[in-house]
Amino acid sequence: MNRANVNTALASAFAEELVRSGVERAVISPGSRSTPLAVALYREPGLEVSVVIDERSAGFFALGAAQAVGMPVALLCTSGTAAANYHPAVAEADLSALPLIVLTADRPPELRDTGSGQTIDQIKLYGDAVRWFSEVGCHDADDSGLLHFRSLACRAVSLAAGDPRPGPVHLNFAWREPLSPVEVPGSVTAGSPIALEGNGRLPLTEVVRSPATPSEARLGHLADMIESSPRGLILAGRQTDIALREPLAALAEASGYPVLAEPTSQFRSGPHDRRSVISTYDSIVYEHGDELLPDLVLRFGETPTSKRLRTWISARPGTAQVIVDGSYGWYDPGRAADQLVRSPGPDTAAALAERIESAGDPGYRSAWLEAERNNLSALRDTLAPGRALGPAALQVFLSGHYGDGEIVYTNSSRPIRDQEEYLVPTDADVRFLANRGANGIDGLISSGIGAAAASGQSTTIVTGDVGLLHDLGGLKLFGLAEARLRVIVVNNGGGAIFDGLPQKRHMPEQEFLDLMTTPPGIEAEAAAALFNIPYLRAEDPAELGEALDFGSALIEVPV
Repeated sequence: MNRANVNTALASAFAEELVRSGVERAVISPGSRSTPLAVALYREPGLEVSVVIDERSAGFFALGAAQAVGMPVALLCTSGTAAANYHPAVAEADLSALPLIVLTADRPPELRDTGSGQTIDQIKLYGDAVRWFSEVGCHDADDSGLLHFRSLACRAVSLAAGDPRPGPVHLNFAWREPLSPVEVPGSVTAGSPIALEGNGRLPLTEVVRSPATPSEARLGHLADMIESSPRGLILAGRQTDIALREPLAALAEASGYPVLAEPTSQFRSGPHDRRSVISTYDSIVYEHGDELLPDLVLRFGETPTSKRLRTWISARPGTAQVIVDGSYGWYDPGRAADQLVRSPGPDTAAALAERIESAGDPGYRSAWLEAERNNLSALRDTLAPGRALGPAALQVFLSGHYGDGEIVYTNSSRPIRDQEEYLVPTDADVRFLANRGANGIDGLISSGIGAAAASGQSTTIVTGDVGLLHDLGGLKLFGLAEARLRVIVVNNGGGAIFDGLPQKRHMPEQEFLDLMTTPPGIEAEAAAALFNIPYLRAEDPAELGEALDFGSALIEVPV
């Protein structure tokens, strides 16, 4: 603990407890009022610190890091609107259940509402988007003050990690002068060893969790439902835990159910048993929906992106639905679930697989798999010589070029939908991440680079041209990724996502173009040059293959 003055003592005690509670990474946006905490975090052994100037970008960088490693990330800024610029990332962390510890510096109470610079109302700035808010207060570096700061850190990490649902927490620190780590003799008055040093390598307070698994009676009831529903489906929606793969494969085998798997479920691709995987479900539902109505739907993870699939399932009141949600959310926008099981997905899938004694209708499963084979054949034909590189061909091509250990971070809007519809399953052990809580396109580049920096893994960011504009400043962080980093900009002139909306049919053409389409009006090559990033342009599969083999670069793909 740094005993130079009151602020250094309090801040360094807090930083110590963050690390002892399991935090390994902090993101700092530079500023004056936050100096005590910035210095403490920067000097804390065992804490990897990234300095990101722009607060909006910093928030999403921290969010991507938290999603990639599944551990709380600390995020620090100075007072005023700097803290407001974290709000979009806080909103996404809330809805995606990602652990962020947001630390905002503030003016002390006597300087608020007095015209003091860089001062806004930061009390509960993020509203209900955080799991917990604390106005830390101004304290002396006595036993009580130091124990308060140590305890705050332990509680913040625990709540961000999940109590039970993970998410952001917000601590607001009011600092008085001196902000610099200057010596002020006699200012640290604590005498208690526990206040001055804590519990050594252990946190002041260790929180012990016991995972909530369904009771034997509940598991038996669910197994009976599966055995009495021969025409069943498993939906694998967005979730980040690759530990779900093997248990879910075992459940699919035991039940005989096909698995309709989003890429972001981590189940569509990978080294696990994928004999039950259905990837082209959007097309299958469109072509054969009436023939393939299920008796029962088991969903692991969030609601699938495909609107057609969601509508098809929710429009069938006779279909029973069970949602297994290990993040303790309420992912049921259609209010169609008969049961919501708040339990870790891997444990629940494994327990059910062990209890099922009879598989479902083999003809039903075969019909899904035959339709999948036909659709995959058609998708692979999009790469035939002489054909243009459209959205389908792009995703099929990328499917074959993602490698083991790679992270693919995909933007919302059109790219995530193209990925869901066209990504071909492969053996590659790839993690597919996205910011689908709030479904915004802002901050995607920063999030992807945060994931790359935190994980140390090769990362591909897939965004649209409008998404590039919304996080242009995120390109400044490109150099923070040590492994290969590719930013693929799918350039469709902006607004392609809106072509499928009813507004296009119900609005005059010029009005629709002016209000709904969003051509960004920037050149990807110029954006890359601004940040000294290698730039490549790929207009056909051969050029794209060369670009993907190049290494770290921004790759523009016109479609």
